[in-house]
Amino acid sequence: MDDNGFDWGTFLRRWQDEWVPSEDDAEELAEGGTTLADLALAAPPASEDEVADAERRLGTRLPPSYRAFLLASNGWGLRDDSIYQFGAAHEIGWFGDPFGMTPMYRESLDERATEQQVLLAGMWERALQLETDSDMSYALLDPGDTDEDGEWALYVYKGWSGEYPTRYPSFRAYMQRRYESFHAERAQLPEFVNDTTRARDADVARAREDALSGRWEAARELLALAQRYGRPGAWGMLRQLDVLSQGVGHGGMYVGELVADPRCTDELVPVMALAHVRDSLPGRPERPFVLGAETDDSIQAAADAILTRVRDGSYRYAPDGDFGRAVAEAREAARWGDTDGAWRVIRAALPSWSPPAPGLLAPLGLLADPVLGPVVTRERGRELLATPRAGRTGTAPEPVPDLDPPGLGWLAASQRWNAPFGSYRCLWVEGVEPEALPGLVGQDAGAGLTAPPVRPAGWFPHDVRQRRDDVAPWEDRAVVAVGRTGSGWAFGFDPAARTRGPGHLFVSPAAEASRGGRAVVLWVCRGRDDAPKVFHLSVAERGEELYGYTLRGTDVERSGPVPGALHPERVLGGVSDADRERRLLAALEEEFGLSLPRHALAEGILPELTTRSWNRAPREGEVFAYATVSVGRPLR
Repeated sequence: MDDNGFDWGTFLRRWQDEWVPSEDDAEELAEGGTTLADLALAAPPASEDEVADAERRLGTRLPPSYRAFLLASNGWGLRDDSIYQFGAAHEIGWFGDPFGMTPMYRESLDERATEQQVLLAGMWERALQLETDSDMSYALLDPGDTDEDGEWALYVYKGWSGEYPTRYPSFRAYMQRRYESFHAERAQLPEFVNDTTRARDADVARAREDALSGRWEAARELLALAQRYGRPGAWGMLRQLDVLSQGVGHGGMYVGELVADPRCTDELVPVMALAHVRDSLPGRPERPFVLGAETDDSIQAAADAILTRVRDGSYRYAPDGDFGRAVAEAREAARWGDTDGAWRVIRAALPSWSPPAPGLLAPLGLLADPVLGPVVTRERGRELLATPRAGRTGTAPEPVPDLDPPGLGWLAASQRWNAPFGSYRCLWVEGVEPEALPGLVGQDAGAGLTAPPVRPAGWFPHDVRQRRDDVAPWEDRAVVAVGRTGSGWAFGFDPAARTRGPGHLFVSPAAEASRGGRAVVLWVCRGRDDAPKVFHLSVAERGEELYGYTLRGTDVERSGPVPGALHPERVLGGVSDADRERRLLAALEEEFGLSLPRHALAEGILPELTTRSWNRAPREGEVFAYATVSVGRPLR
């Protein structure tokens, strides 16, 4: 930090003039043992001779910002925090590591130690001690940790904390942070009003306009500064920008006093609930859902109800007006897999969104919707923030690229997110809506589609699936994610088929699925080194299988007249296993116009269906062997 041009005199006088007693100081004043004069922060400036004498005594020239500070105030009463007083020029001296910290820090160094860790280990013996009164805390300037401006890093070590020292790049940076903290600690006092608070409040107002106009990065800079000063509303607005630009993540989401405004409940509380759910550990007692601000009973009751819906996956973001209608349209598109189309609907409607309360900057509730939340990726969150809203004008940002690659080729990528068991299978049905699949291939008569299982962030959809107790050993019921392709085929995709592939009991579901039109079944089983070992393709129309084949290594089981474009010798012959998969997927895409939505499948947001078994029951005289492995406690 270049200290040239920084006016220490003006800065310190402003701090002194703005100073009001803290609660502890006020108690001392009330008891009569202390006067306001006793609590003064500043001291008379040091002369050049006094500073020069100190430098001769210490054998070094002091860093620029600390030297300039002494010439403006020869010492300073910090009062708040655990360091109470900086000494005058004649009172400072070398620390000398009186507690033997150096060996302990050097013992922790190894070949992976960073430059900063090495500097810290040597700091204790060479540091200059500035404080003369503290609560077991030390302010240490390190001449071995310098920058291009000649500034020395300042470390604050709180001996009672057991923590590493806090580093500041210079004395000026430390004092600026202490000044901001002084403001933040008094921000809620009604009488604490001055030029600085008015300037920071003006920053908050300007940041709101910048954010709604799409200038969110400029708004964030203003809000980050105002938040360090504790200005009302800054924290909540800043967190909205951060969540949309960086994602919800885990842990609590504090938005300050904004949550106490009932107009903010539908935008803020669902995202707070989502962060709370993600931070909860399975099997552990549920932690209280703390809003972080004093609210009335109705807001807390509404928050608890929202938390329940977010936890069980039934929450739906439903704002009013034109934007609300666009949200409903987008959800219907995303529900069946068209997440790119859903985002285009939301993006087009963003200018019509209006904040229900002044402190709201964007439609944050989108992120907690189990269907629409995954649509708003970090990149799209930034695009949202860069789009003018609430009647503001400005240039719309360049649209971010779509997430879904066309067709099926992406399935052939190695180390796919969706095939941890080395296998995937899919059923496509032409000319029917996804809701019709339960009636065509569903296991339970009359049952419809089910919502995707609620799963902790980062889990795969198959991680929360449980084997049903009523399944016979020979049965192979697929749990498929159901959606619609861009060309209008309904599909059911199983990303984690647990079987080894089509066996001697296998019966393709294509014929049953094709009662209203055409149906295609694809099953790819991977072996070691992520290379496919088994391929199955079957095509049926109006209840009859037209053709199909299963390829294992070089052996082919075939039925019906396979068209040339899909013939196994043409598509799968003479190439490696990996190329076979790519060629087969390309041929299916070309022949039928098939595709699958990668993003919707990856995020597990599609409804699900348990199909009838893909195996038939063993016939009389057929042998079917299986083994069951149970894991329990060892016998003692």
